[in-house]
Amino acid sequence: MPNLQKSTMLTVAQGAAQREWFVVDLSDQVLGRAATRIASILRGKHKPTFTPHVDDGDFVIVTNADKVRLTGGKWSQKLYRRHSQYPGGLRELTAAEMRDKHPERLVRYAVWGMLPKGPLGRKMLKKLKIYAGAEHNHAAQQPRELAL
Repeated sequence: MPNLQKSTMLTVAQGAAQREWFVVDLSDQVLGRAATRIASILRGKHKPTFTPHVDDGDFVIVTNADKVRLTGGKWSQKLYRRHSQYPGGLRELTAAEMRDKHPERLVRYAVWGMLPKGPLGRKMLKKLKIYAGAEHNHAAQQPRELAL
């Protein structure tokens, strides 16, 4: 009996992850709610084979990142900070400024905050493709539409 268990475990471990491609349209979607769903798909939590320490998630293509919505007064109150490590090197952008300059980063930072930190989280984040407009260049992967 132990040999049977060992052989089945090897076939599951040796098999490559079956990855799908999903397209998410963020026009008029709340950023945080959409980011939780996207992070869950990147991690693979929607699959019955989910294991926390294994990257078994799917690819996600995000379109219309510039039309995302924030609730309350977050457009003017939420700050994105970075520092150059030089004196006086603190730079701050509000969420509205970030949307105008780099709408892709707005979504990327929200999803990144919901993924595990470390090498596994960085590997998962590479499966996220974000576009400010409605067009993307991943039609060859035949992505499925994902309703949030």
